[in-house]
Amino acid sequence: MYIPAHFAITDPAELHRIVRAHPLGTLVTHGESGLDADHIPFEFDPATGVLGTLTAHVARANTLWQRCPSGTPVMVVFRGAQAYISPNWYPSKHEAHRQVPTWNYEVVHAHGTLTVHDDERFVRGLVARLTRQHEAAEPTPWKMADSAPEFIDGMLRNIVGIQIAVTSLVGKAKLSQNKEVRDRHSAADTLASRGHDELARAMRGTPSV
Repeated sequence: MYIPAHFAITDPAELHRIVRAHPLGTLVTHGESGLDADHIPFEFDPATGVLGTLTAHVARANTLWQRCPSGTPVMVVFRGAQAYISPNWYPSKHEAHRQVPTWNYEVVHAHGTLTVHDDERFVRGLVARLTRQHEAAEPTPWKMADSAPEFIDGMLRNIVGIQIAVTSLVGKAKLSQNKEVRDRHSAADTLASRGHDELARAMRGTPSV
């Protein structure tokens, strides 16, 4: 990934925030048939391993876990907030007419080594954790115990666990840092008025909540 120095994310906490806020990663693999990509929600534990661990599950019918045996090098892309930026949103454009359209975004690339876990206990624990995490905001969170045990057992038999030991975590935040402060804040205000609050906060340098 091309990362000019002024767009590089150097704070590990910010890298972790993007991964956790946007857990649907694009898992990129390369095998005998060439490049492939799978879109999978990941659990991220930054405290496990050298740079953290990504854990997920795939359908047993998905040949990923057979095409990419344990030890396969992979990459996962996590795309954060993003939106088109019009030059009309910059005050300086209306003075000198020397601005062009662009696209602002945040993205993290995680490289690592994949391990396959075809193990019922592993996937049961993972599904339980993912469920607690993503159901936490619901008025009545769904839990596996809400369904009959034999139904859950059958569902778990149809998935396979995967885990990625992260060896490299790099990020890019293209947030108009190369523009005047007034231009950047004006564009952020327009984005916020159109519902892009997360990107607007990032452009203003305001911590996300």
